[in-house]
Amino acid sequence: MPQYTTEINRLLINMEENWGSVSAENDKLVESSEEFDYAVIDKDSRLLCYTKEGISDTVSAATGNFDIIRDIEINGDVVGKLIVHNSYAEQRRRDNVRNARMIGCMAGLMLIVSVVYFIFLRKRVVEPFGKLKGFAAKVAAGDLDTPLEMDRGNIFGAFTESFDIMREELKASRKREEAAVKSRKELIAELSHDIRNPVSSIRAMVDYLSLVSADEEQKSTLAAINGKTDQIDKLVSNMFHAALEELEQLEVAPEELPTLELGRIIAESDPLKKVTSVDIKECVIYADKLRLEQTVGNIISNSYKYADTDITISSNFDSGFFVLEIADKGGGVPDEELEMITGKFCRGSNSTGKDGSGIGLYISRYFIDQMDGEMACFNNGEGFTVSLRLRLV
Repeated sequence: MPQYTTEINRLLINMEENWGSVSAENDKLVESSEEFDYAVIDKDSRLLCYTKEGISDTVSAATGNFDIIRDIEINGDVVGKLIVHNSYAEQRRRDNVRNARMIGCMAGLMLIVSVVYFIFLRKRVVEPFGKLKGFAAKVAAGDLDTPLEMDRGNIFGAFTESFDIMREELKASRKREEAAVKSRKELIAELSHDIRNPVSSIRAMVDYLSLVSADEEQKSTLAAINGKTDQIDKLVSNMFHAALEELEQLEVAPEELPTLELGRIIAESDPLKKVTSVDIKECVIYADKLRLEQTVGNIISNSYKYADTDITISSNFDSGFFVLEIADKGGGVPDEELEMITGKFCRGSNSTGKDGSGIGLYISRYFIDQMDGEMACFNNGEGFTVSLRLRLV
C-alpha cells in the first residue's frame, strides 16, 4: 500500500499526539476518514480500536496477512502499534471472483454462440442435405410424385429447384415411356385377338370343305391348310396371352350404335351358318362397334368349339337395356363352373382336349363392362346361353 504512506504517517503522528484518548478506547469500533482500515493495540497487545471487523488485531495475524505494522512512540518509548490492513488479498479475491464471473460469462456466451451456430448449421446445412438425400432415395426408388420442398435460404437452395425440375422431367419421361409401352401392348393384344377370329373362320371353312370334298388330293391340301391354321392360332394365342398378362386394360370407346349393325356382325361372325334364328329388335344402343364385333365373334366361336350345334339369337328390352341372348344346345356347363368361366385363363371341364386359352369370355365381359353393360352366362336347359345387356340411348 505505498500510495497511502503519507496518510499512514499522518495517522501515526495523530495517534502519538492523542495517545491518551486513544488508549482510553478499549476494543472499540471507530469511524475512519482514511482510505484504508487499521487497528491499534497497546504494548501489551490489547486491542484499543479498529475500523473494520475481521482485520488483523495481533502482530502475528498482521504478519501473516502482510499488513503494515508501525510502532507508536511517545518520548522514545513504544506504547503501541498501528496495524494497517493490507487489502491486497481481499482485492485479489474480488478480482478472482470478477475474473471467474467474466470467464463464466464468456464461456456462457461462447456456449450460446456455439448452440446458435449448431442450430444454424442444422437448419441451413444438415437438414437441407438430409432432405436432398431423402429426395434422391425416393427418386431412386421410383417415387416421382413427391415434390422437393424449396428453400432458397439454405446452402443448397440454388440446387433445390433444379432437382425438382429433374424429378418432373423424369416423371414426364416415365409417363411417355409407359404410354408407349402400353400402346404397343394394346396393339399386339388387339391384332392378335382380331387375327384369331378370321383364322377360326378359315379353319371352320376348311373343315366344311374337307367333309364335302371327294378328291383325296384336295383333302390332303385342306388338311395341310388346317394344320397351318392351327399353328397360326397357337402362335397368336401365345402372343395375346403374353400381351394380356401385363396389359391392364384395352381401350373401349362406346358411342351410339343402331342394332341393325348387329345383323351384319352376326353374319360375319358365323362362317359355318350355324345361327339358325335371329331376332334383333330395332333401337339405338350405347356400344363400341369394334369391341361388340369381337365379343359376338368370341361367343359364336366358343359355341362352334364346345357345342357344335345350332345357335339361336334373340333380343328383348329390360329396364332401359337392350338384351341380346346367344344360345346353343350343347348341354351347357356344370352349374358350379358358371361363375368361373368368365375369369382370366379359366376354362370349363368340357374344354378338355380342345384348343383355347380361357380368355375369350373374360375379354368379352371386360368389353361389355366398359360399355356400361353387363354380361351373364347360364344354362338354358338344352345348352349354354350368353346374355349381353347393352344400355339404350
